Amino acid sequence: MSKIKVAIQGTRASFHEEAAFKYFGQEIETVECETFKHTCEALKKNEADYVVMAIENSIAGSLLPNYTLLHDYHFPIVGEVYLSIQLHLLALPGVKLDQIRNVESHPIALRQCADYLEEHPLFKITEGMDTASCAKKIAENKLTDTAAVANQLAAKLYGLDVIERRIETNKKNYTRFLILSKEKTENPKANKATLLFQTDNSIGSLARVLTFFSEEQINMSKIQSMPVVGKRNEYDFYVDIEWKKQNNYDAAIRKTLKHTINFNILGEYIKNDKI
Repeated sequence: MSKIKVAIQGTRASFHEEAAFKYFGQEIETVECETFKHTCEALKKNEADYVVMAIENSIAGSLLPNYTLLHDYHFPIVGEVYLSIQLHLLALPGVKLDQIRNVESHPIALRQCADYLEEHPLFKITEGMDTASCAKKIAENKLTDTAAVANQLAAKLYGLDVIERRIETNKKNYTRFLILSKEKTENPKANKATLLFQTDNSIGSLARVLTFFSEEQINMSKIQSMPVVGKRNEYDFYVDIEWKKQNNYDAAIRKTLKHTINFNILGEYIKNDKI
């Protein structure tokens, strides 16, 4: 039986692969992609069965370019997974902290460790493509004066030691990832959905739509607006909603359809916010 192929942005042992393991289990084949767009292309060309795509971080906020990819590719969202982002300082076995002169990682990871890095002003900080690729570079080139900021999975895969643990500034740091598929699947246990729509520019048009959700006991967990390309004062609204009773959800959708433009359900899936 062939393994499920999951496209991720970045290198093996990145947080995207860790999220893929958390959602699908360890028995998967990871398809490494340089960019998020490349992950969507891999799915489009049947080089992958699923995409794991970060959509928001509790510190850095929404990954806005990825909302554009959701819009452009319209791949169904079939699930979500939350991952606690724990960042460590990794180096070759035997290397001590006082030997480190260079620290490399993804720019967001470096920002999330700003307080720790400021305590070590002699470190030369370099931005890399992703956390895991920086760890891989150290291992492959036997760099004894360089450390990477990455996760425990990268330390294990590339044979590095953790010389400083949990160096992220905010310990309540998590990222939400979406699971994308090429085919829409019906899930009778679905209790969360991501909607995409526009409203007209009349006064209260968006507020009216949002009221439909509260009337039907629907919890709106997130709303994200993105400008419609080439149109002034027009926006796409991406809305995450959650429900307990299917009939409430169905009623809310019927109402929303009548008062929105270009309405789409990007995915119906099971809420999965356990860290």
